[in-house]
Amino acid sequence: MPQYISKEGFEDQKKELEDLKIKRKERALRLEEAKALGDLSENQEYLAAREAQAFNEGKIVELDQLLKEAVIIDKNKKSSVVQIGSSVQVKNNGNQKTFLIVGSQEANPSLGKISNESPLGKAFLGKRAGEKVKVETPGGEAEYEIISIS
Repeated sequence: MPQYISKEGFEDQKKELEDLKIKRKERALRLEEAKALGDLSENQEYLAAREAQAFNEGKIVELDQLLKEAVIIDKNKKSSVVQIGSSVQVKNNGNQKTFLIVGSQEANPSLGKISNESPLGKAFLGKRAGEKVKVETPGGEAEYEIISIS
């Protein structure tokens, strides 16, 4: 399944993966030092080091997979319909808001970045300026009017 991500987000994830690979060596050394402390069944240092190593390895696998499946969003591609990478200005109950449609890895609703997989993101995709969109929210149905797309 493709993972939509901005060029900046891709580079951030790539850097994090490189950092985790460096930490891999540090964690392996910490694990060896903890093993040297003796009885492994009651060695809290060893257990903590092993847990940290397992978490690190899991994150490496996750990021590696993400980067392999990444589809970089072209923000310069203009369209008259909402798509991933679009900035959408909408009106809801007299209030205007702007949302950036991003992939799920970069979603941050408090910053106005909504996922293409979220109910609101899904509702906006493929719509044009002037169209109204109804979305089911936890507080009930909400209606948004798309004012502009950039």
